[in-house]
Amino acid sequence: GAFYCPGQGLSSCCSFCLTSQWTCPTMHRVKQQLTERNPGILPSLEDLLFYTVAEGQEKIPAHKFLTALKATGLRSGDPRLKECMEILKETLKKTPDGVTLDRHLFKKCVQSNIVLLTQAFRKKFVIPDFQSFTSHIDQLYEKAKNLSGGQVADYIPQLAKFSPDLWAVSLCTVDGQRHTVGDTKVPFCLQSCVKPLKYAVAVHDHSTEYVHSFIGKEPSGLRFNKLFLNEDDKPHNPMVNAGAIVCTSLIQVKVMSFLKKMAGNEYVGFSNATFQSERESGDRNFAIGYYLKEKKCFPEGTDMTSVLDLYFQLCAIEVTCESASVMAATLANGGICPITGERVLSPEAVRNTLSLMHSCGMYDFSGQFAFHVGLPSKSGVAGGILLVVPNVMGIMCWSPPLDKLGNSVRGIQFCTDLVELFNFHNYDNLRHFAKKHDPRREGGDQRVKSVINLLFAAYTGDVSALRRFALSSMDMEQRDYDSRTALHVAAAEGHLEVVRFLLDACKVNPVPKDRWGNTPLDEAVQFGHHDVVAALQQYQENYNPADGSDKTSNEKNLDSLL
Repeated sequence: GAFYCPGQGLSSCCSFCLTSQWTCPTMHRVKQQLTERNPGILPSLEDLLFYTVAEGQEKIPAHKFLTALKATGLRSGDPRLKECMEILKETLKKTPDGVTLDRHLFKKCVQSNIVLLTQAFRKKFVIPDFQSFTSHIDQLYEKAKNLSGGQVADYIPQLAKFSPDLWAVSLCTVDGQRHTVGDTKVPFCLQSCVKPLKYAVAVHDHSTEYVHSFIGKEPSGLRFNKLFLNEDDKPHNPMVNAGAIVCTSLIQVKVMSFLKKMAGNEYVGFSNATFQSERESGDRNFAIGYYLKEKKCFPEGTDMTSVLDLYFQLCAIEVTCESASVMAATLANGGICPITGERVLSPEAVRNTLSLMHSCGMYDFSGQFAFHVGLPSKSGVAGGILLVVPNVMGIMCWSPPLDKLGNSVRGIQFCTDLVELFNFHNYDNLRHFAKKHDPRREGGDQRVKSVINLLFAAYTGDVSALRRFALSSMDMEQRDYDSRTALHVAAAEGHLEVVRFLLDACKVNPVPKDRWGNTPLDEAVQFGHHDVVAALQQYQENYNPADGSDKTSNEKNLDSLL
């Protein structure tokens, strides 16, 4: 329910208390309800989760639980929830209606994954208000969908077959929250989007020093397929073709299985037709390969033609927007796949990869993209843009029509709009950029935060904090979602000093009613705080509603305190 809870505020009382040793007034009632049924037994996390979802009902339809789960960003197919979903499926087969779960059956289903579920329902993921965030993503998607410019790449015949109307965006956060919109299940080839991934594999497999003894780290300032090396006769960086070909010669592991792990075992395929098409039309890359061989850019003993074959094969690896977003999220998460928890890449490999993506990932548009978007990214001629928001999420945009620099027209628009709306740019100040949204913070205006601080101080008995709030002209009678005041909370917790301060110094109304019609006196009686009961009865007897009625609560506060 949406009740006041210490530390969490107005949005999710019961879900906060799932892992809390504190007990707020509302949770007193929930726990009292549970312990009446099971005398001497404290409610478990599973019990509290049940009552969070059930909203007062004795049974939960399975679809209601799954809908609530989806709202947090988690999918029922998340590998981390596999055991929970399997038990749920088997349990429903044995229920009379095949649909609903009582508390005991629900507990059986969720107990194996209760920690992850608790985090989800407490809104403790990196994007707390996930539904609000994804509604913005959908709007940005629709805006970019209206663009009609650009041309589908045709120098590789297989790529020319894709419809220019295809458009998809998928994202995966570092906590495994997922969202997709558009043609996100259509397979397409990574093409140059594979370059940062294989560089990461090479660094993970060897070391930074070894890899960069063959490849530079600087933007080239030239077209990606130029026959040109730096002053040390090395390719400029791993994101241009020359650097990517040399990088391919350094890879020792089975790349497909490695990429599959990065994608959380989601779709990673191979287009043999694209591979053959690229090899047959790859004269420029063969020229680059022979040039590199002449300049002795490969490790000793390298078979250049075999390296080029592998290079073309890696470009022809297929993904969907959904699986590629998990790859991007693995980079955002320091090399740990968010949906499996498996470490795939070393932190060093990830850091280096993101640095090079930031400076060199968008062909000749890299400088402009770094300036306007400020995020590590890599584009490919199939129309993909792999975008990483470090420590937050990975995104894959895909739309085949390209601009004159070889980047997806819709993808560039989406990335630009994303950073104009949210403070994801690397150099956005997270505290002082008021014009942008920060989805990493829980929603709510200053008034809501004010209520949370006020009621939390009343809950903990912190008179010093309450005195500061009163002197700062805070309304000491403001109410939460359930019309509960600080006096309600202090009375329920038995904080006599707080009760006297609110009544004596702040002159608050001693008989406010919450949405259930309870007054602070009712709370004190219910929880057996006899000294508070006596004090409240005395104030009620002397209370005159007309006294000071022409003044605001803030004015009364200042009069009393000054």
